[in-house]
Amino acid sequence: MHVPFLDLRDTYYEIKSEVDAAYQRVMESGWYILGEELSAFEEEFARYCGVKHCIGVGNGLEALHLVLRAWDIGMGDEVIVPANTYIATWLAVTYSGAHPVPVEPDINTYNLDPEKIAAAVTENTKAIIAVHLYGQPADMDAIIKVAKQYNLKILEDAAQAQGAKYRGRLTGSLGDAAGFSFYPGKNLGAYGDGGAVTTNDDNLAEKVRYLRNYGSRIKYSNDYLGFNSRLDELQAAFLRVKLKHLDEWNRRRRSLAEVYLLKLKNQHVDLPFVPEWAEPVWHLFVVRNRSRDSLQWTLKKKGIETLIHYPIPPHLSGAYRILGFKEGDFPLTEQLAKQVLSLPMGPHQKISIVSFVIKAISSR
Repeated sequence: MHVPFLDLRDTYYEIKSEVDAAYQRVMESGWYILGEELSAFEEEFARYCGVKHCIGVGNGLEALHLVLRAWDIGMGDEVIVPANTYIATWLAVTYSGAHPVPVEPDINTYNLDPEKIAAAVTENTKAIIAVHLYGQPADMDAIIKVAKQYNLKILEDAAQAQGAKYRGRLTGSLGDAAGFSFYPGKNLGAYGDGGAVTTNDDNLAEKVRYLRNYGSRIKYSNDYLGFNSRLDELQAAFLRVKLKHLDEWNRRRRSLAEVYLLKLKNQHVDLPFVPEWAEPVWHLFVVRNRSRDSLQWTLKKKGIETLIHYPIPPHLSGAYRILGFKEGDFPLTEQLAKQVLSLPMGPHQKISIVSFVIKAISSR
C-alpha cells in the first residue's frame, strides 16, 4: 500500500466543475491583476475571518513583511518571533530591516510560550509575531497581555491556521493584523502561491494596499517605496471556490485527528496536546519520538509518507549564521527539530488509511 502524505489532486477532483468554471470566468474577462475576483475574495475572506479588511498579496511571507513595513518597523528595531517555526516568520522581520529575537515554545503546544516573552523585550522591541503552528492557535490572551504591558504590536502568522479558533474567535482576527499563506498545501490553498493580510485597522489596510502595488493606489502616482506583491485574479477566483468548502474540509481533518488521538497507542510516541480553549484545524498532525528517524524509515518501508516540520531551526540555518547563534542556545526548539514527525493528514484521507498508519506505528 502507498500512503501519500497529501494528494492535492483529490481536492481538485471534488470541486473540478467549480474550479474549471472559475478559470473560464477569469480567462474570458480579459482582466488578470487587481480586478473583480480579488475584490470579491477580499470581501469574502474578511467576512469569514470576522474582520474589516483583507488585502490579497503574493504569498504568506510577503503578507508578514508588508505589515511590518506598514508599521514602519525597520533598522534598529526588534521583533519577537518563535524559535520553533518555519524560517519565513524570521525572514519577514529581516526583510523589514529589523532584528528577529527568538523565544522558546511551550513544551506542550510547541507554540510561542507567553511566559518567556517578557525576558526577551528590550527598549527596541516593537512587535510580537505569534505563529499558530500546525493549525493550532497560540495562547493569544496571554500574549496580548504581555504586548499591552510593553506597548507592542501583535502580528498573527496564520499561514497554517485558516479556520482555527481561539476561545471561539477565528485566527486572523485576534491580533493587530494577521498574515495568511495560500500555498497549495494549506487548508485553504491556491493553485500557486498566494497570501493575504487581515486587520481591523483602516490605516494599516490602506498602507498595505499601497505597498503591495509599487507604493501606489493610482497608476503612476507612487507615494511609498513599494513592492510587487499582488494576489492575481486566477488565484483569487480559485480561493473563492475553495473558501466555500473550507469549513467542511476542516471538519474532515478534525475527524481524522480524533482517530489518531484516540487509537494511536505507542508509549514512545507523544501525541499532540490540545488546550481546552483551542479548536485546531490540523494543517499538520505532528507526533514526537526520540527515535524519529528510525520511525520515519520504518513507515517509509511500509509505503507511508511522512514529513518533518521542521528539521533545522532558523537559528541554526545558514541564512542566520550571521546572528551568531550556536547549538544549545534554544534547547527545546532543537529537541523538537530532532523528534517531530508529521503523519499523513488531509481532507480526502480515508479513515482506513489512518488506521493503517496507526497500526504501523502501534506495532513498532
